[in-house]
Amino acid sequence: MLFIGLMSGTSTDGVDAALCRIQSPQSVQVLGHHSIAMPRDLRNEILALNTSSYDELHRAALVSNRLAQLYGKTTLELLHKTNYKATEITAIGVHGQTVRHAPHQGFTIQLNNPALLAELTHIHVIADFRIRDIAAGGQGAPLVPTFHQAVFNTSHPRVILNLGGIANISLLRPNQPPQGFDTGPANALMDEWIHTHQGLAYDADGAWAASGQVSEKLLQQLLNESWLQLAPPKSTGRDLFNQRWLLAHLAQLPAISPADVQATLAAFTAQSVADAIRHHAKDTEEIIVCGGGAYNRHLLKLIQAKCNKPVHLSDGFGMGAQQVEAAAFAWFAYAYWHNIPAGQPAITGARHSTILGAWHKA
Repeated sequence: MLFIGLMSGTSTDGVDAALCRIQSPQSVQVLGHHSIAMPRDLRNEILALNTSSYDELHRAALVSNRLAQLYGKTTLELLHKTNYKATEITAIGVHGQTVRHAPHQGFTIQLNNPALLAELTHIHVIADFRIRDIAAGGQGAPLVPTFHQAVFNTSHPRVILNLGGIANISLLRPNQPPQGFDTGPANALMDEWIHTHQGLAYDADGAWAASGQVSEKLLQQLLNESWLQLAPPKSTGRDLFNQRWLLAHLAQLPAISPADVQATLAAFTAQSVADAIRHHAKDTEEIIVCGGGAYNRHLLKLIQAKCNKPVHLSDGFGMGAQQVEAAAFAWFAYAYWHNIPAGQPAITGARHSTILGAWHKA
């Protein structure tokens, strides 16, 4: 069966689509991948909707429509690129764009218009993957450890590290259910900082961060964030780790150069990942990295040094680092289609396992 997964993550830099042939939960083959950059005005509006402001419902509805159109465009271009037809695709799995994540208050919001996406593509759409887990008392995130176990299972303990806007880890051990949780920010703070000071979307290869010096005082302040001390299951997002949070910390210290702040943010990501692995996955023998941050060589060097573990890209394990999250939502669509409970209490803390997603017929 053929499924398409669509993902636009916390980094808000674009949409990734993966066309997958899925023959069983453990047999996932990526047949094609396509990306479209997020238009700057749409990205700005999405980021603005992460905080309360005027006329939010109206603006969120308009953004949802624009996202569905962008998802549809990405899907149709992927089909053209791979010479497949819409009639050959069982369903699309689409995550939507998170703008609020508050499981402690019983809700999470992913902007999307899945009905419009089904109309534009003439393909069934499975969406709203997080809300059923939250209804069962879970965090609704991260969801991907179940997928990671299916495709990256191993005979020895390993961690799958996803470096998106937020970093999350999946703990995979032989003959045990997967575990996983968010560790803190990955690219979100660094991307916003370099855009503010250099007008760039991201720090290519971490070159700007590598040019600066880590401020130990700022790093320690960031690491003192109480959320980092919470035991899993836990999840986070831009609700906490945003520019206001960073500027509040900077205001308490003497002036630090922008390059040194970027260096410190990279060190913060690496240290928070290393602390999470040390506290909850001491037996880890290797780290497999996916997500956009996997191509930040400076960041990977920091993570390897702080974790003292071999660090590999997922590319060497059958799936490109930029493909993994989109492929995950193709897999979640497959799981929904086959009534496989992809929501697992060991990961999210829910009261019971759940079938994730809602079906919008083409």
